[in-house]
Amino acid sequence: MSLHADVSATFTADGTDSFHVDAEFEVERGESLVILGPSGSGKTLLLETVAGFHSHDGPVTLDGRRVSDTPPEQRNFGFVFQDYALFPHMTVRENVDFGSRYHDDTRDPDDLLAELGVSDLADRYPPTLSGGEQQRVALARALAIRPEVMLLDEPLAALDVPTRQALRDDLADVLADVTAVYVTHNRTTARAIADRIVVMNGGQVVQVGTPEEIFERPSSRMVARFTGANCIGLSDAPSLRDALDMSGTVAIRPEAVRLGDDGDVRGTVERIVREDATNRVTVAVDDVQVEVFSDRSLVDGDPVWLTIPSEQVHVCDAGQTAEPPAT
Repeated sequence: MSLHADVSATFTADGTDSFHVDAEFEVERGESLVILGPSGSGKTLLLETVAGFHSHDGPVTLDGRRVSDTPPEQRNFGFVFQDYALFPHMTVRENVDFGSRYHDDTRDPDDLLAELGVSDLADRYPPTLSGGEQQRVALARALAIRPEVMLLDEPLAALDVPTRQALRDDLADVLADVTAVYVTHNRTTARAIADRIVVMNGGQVVQVGTPEEIFERPSSRMVARFTGANCIGLSDAPSLRDALDMSGTVAIRPEAVRLGDDGDVRGTVERIVREDATNRVTVAVDDVQVEVFSDRSLVDGDPVWLTIPSEQVHVCDAGQTAEPPAT
């Protein structure tokens, strides 16, 4: 079941401020599409609009069948909310079975709970569950109606890191053969789950591509910085410009840069931050900073050399000198 959306909607808060979402995307059958972007970029508003929660201009279609005027409960979308949205007065089993009230062909709740590893929770109530347990129940409830498309709004955002990692792995398995749209601001989650990624900023789509295209070949400074790449204006870094024999603004992933006792360009260690099993090292080169991962024992002020494979350097926004406005 393929989903196509080309929607435009304006949202007003307190009668004064307004925010406009104007975005188009398509999801192929069995594909997991991740909508990635910073807070306030319009990701959730776009997802809710596609689900039918907000009025809008433009079509939403399933396999060419227009559903724009269909009520949300009749669109056959499974929606997983960030805050779980479970009914506290119902047992877990009753929550998962809730869709049977308005769908004829639903899955057995006990089978779904078993698939998600929480069959022992069937007779408990949501307030007694942990965040990870509640999210598994919410996922089971969404899957129970045999949805044509799954819509997931940052379902891992409120979870602690170990729980988030475990549920992310399970989600990748659950969504393997499901047509899904997944909203997140977490780039690690996006890379783990996505077949393709839509990057949003300011209510608009700014780049669409595979995870490799988005992370390795960002189309703008905004995308480069948000996905964790070094984004360097070479006019401020003559040493790098000469070493790379390039101009404009370039994106370089930190993991692509090698740090050693010799290399392409010399710099000075400015900051060292421990990140799990390695260090994120910030190196000053001319008037720019380059981040690189390294296990070397270093201190601030150490001179180092950087080696940057030219095939892993991507030109983006050639000629752009200023940062795009913050959103």
